[in-house]
Amino acid sequence: MVDLRQIVKAYDVRGVVPDQWDEQLAELFGAAFARVTGADAIVVGHDMRPSSPGLSRAFARGASALGVAVTEIGLCSTDQLYFASGDMDLPGAMFTASHNPAQYNGIKMCRAGAAPIGQDTGLTEIRELVEQWAESGAPEPAAAPGEITARETLTDYAAYLLRLVDLTSIRPLKVVVDAGNGMGGHTVPTVFEGLPLDLVPMYFELDGTFPNHEANPLDPANIVDLQKRVQEEGADLGLAFDGDADRCFVVDERGEPVSPSAITALVAARELAKHGGKGTVIHNLITSWSVPEVVRENGGTPVRTRVGHSFIKQEMAETGAIFGGEHSAHYYFKDFWNADTGMLAALHVLAALGGQQGTLSDLVAQYDRYTGSGEINSTVDDQAARAAAVKSAYEGREGLTLDELDGLTVSSADWWFNLRASNTEPLLRLNVEARDAATMERVRDEVLGLVRG
Repeated sequence: MVDLRQIVKAYDVRGVVPDQWDEQLAELFGAAFARVTGADAIVVGHDMRPSSPGLSRAFARGASALGVAVTEIGLCSTDQLYFASGDMDLPGAMFTASHNPAQYNGIKMCRAGAAPIGQDTGLTEIRELVEQWAESGAPEPAAAPGEITARETLTDYAAYLLRLVDLTSIRPLKVVVDAGNGMGGHTVPTVFEGLPLDLVPMYFELDGTFPNHEANPLDPANIVDLQKRVQEEGADLGLAFDGDADRCFVVDERGEPVSPSAITALVAARELAKHGGKGTVIHNLITSWSVPEVVRENGGTPVRTRVGHSFIKQEMAETGAIFGGEHSAHYYFKDFWNADTGMLAALHVLAALGGQQGTLSDLVAQYDRYTGSGEINSTVDDQAARAAAVKSAYEGREGLTLDELDGLTVSSADWWFNLRASNTEPLLRLNVEARDAATMERVRDEVLGLVRG
C-alpha cells in the first residue's frame, strides 16, 4: 500500500517530485479534494516551479473527472489563491513548496472562503482516499466531467488589497524588493503600480530553480543581497518575499532586519486604530513580549496560540480576531478571510512609514523592546529525550513557569524560551528572549548546552 505520510504534513502536502509524488498522484489528490470538500466548483493556482503547471493541471483533471468545475488562475502567489478562494467563495488548491529547494513541490489547500485544511480538518481524509485509490484504482468518474476554465485574478487581488490600505497620500518612498525569483516578481509590479513608490526590483524573473539564493528570507544568508542594495540605493526600506510570496520580511534604511514581531506589533496597532481601538489580536507563543504589550496599550486583547497557520486561522475564526502575526513573518487579516498575506503587511509598513517623516528604524524602535535570539535549530537523535532533559533541568526552579502549549515554554520575570520539535525534520527549534543581551545569551547557551549535550 502507498504510504503518503512522508509527504502529507500537518498543514499541507510537500515532497520531492517525481521521487515522492508525481502527476498521477496529483490527479488522485484532485479527486480526493473534490470528494472531501463536497464542492461542485473549485479554484486552482500554481507557483513558478518547473513541475507546478503539470501537477496543477493533473489535480484539475482529477477534480473535473468527478464532475467538479475548475477555475484555473494559473501563476499566482499563495495569498492570491486565498484571495480567489475568498472572493469566489470556492475551495482552493495552491501548488507550491514555498521556500523549499527546486526539486520539491506541494499543495496548500483550503475550503471556501480560504478556510484552512489541515490534518484535523480534512487533510487526513484526503490522504486516506489517495492511498486507497492508488491501490485500488481511480474513483468512478461522473457522467459528465466538470468544465475547466481559466481566469485572471491578479488585477482584482491588487485592487482589493489597495482598498484595505490607503497609500495614495503617503510621501514618496524608495523601496528595494527582493522577490528571490519567486512569485513576488509576479504580484509586486501590479500591486505597486501607480503608487508613490520608487521601486528597485531584485530577482523578479520567475525561476523555480532559484538561481540567486533560496527564497527563504528568514535565513539571514538570503537577505544579504537586499541589505547591501538598500544601503547602495539609499532606500527607505527593503522587502523580501519567500517563494510563494505569502511571507514578507522587512529591512530598514540601514539594511538592518526588522523583527517580524516588531512588524506584528506595528500592524496590530494600525488594525486596532482602524477598528476603533477594539479587537482581538492573535500571536503565536514565539513572538516577542512586545506584541501583547502593544496590543494592550492600543486597547486590544492579545491571544497567545500555537505555531502554525491552521492554529492561528482557527483561533481567529473562533475569537473573531482582527489580525494575527507569527515570528516567521506570516501575517493574517480578518479583512482577508483570516488568511495570511505578506503583501498586505508590506502595504501597512509602507503606509506607516510614508505617513510620517522619520526613518523606519525610528518608527519600529517603539515596537522592538527586547533582545531575541532568533530561531536556532539543533539536529538531535531523539527529540523527545532531549526536550525531556531540558524540562527536568528547569522544573522546580523558583520563579519560573513552564507550559507545554506548543513544545516547552519556560518563563521568568526577565526572560523566556521556547523549545519545540520540528514536524518534518529531526530538529529542536529554540527561541529565547530577554530584557537585555547578556541575559538572553546566558539563557540561550545554557539551553543549547542541554539540547546538544
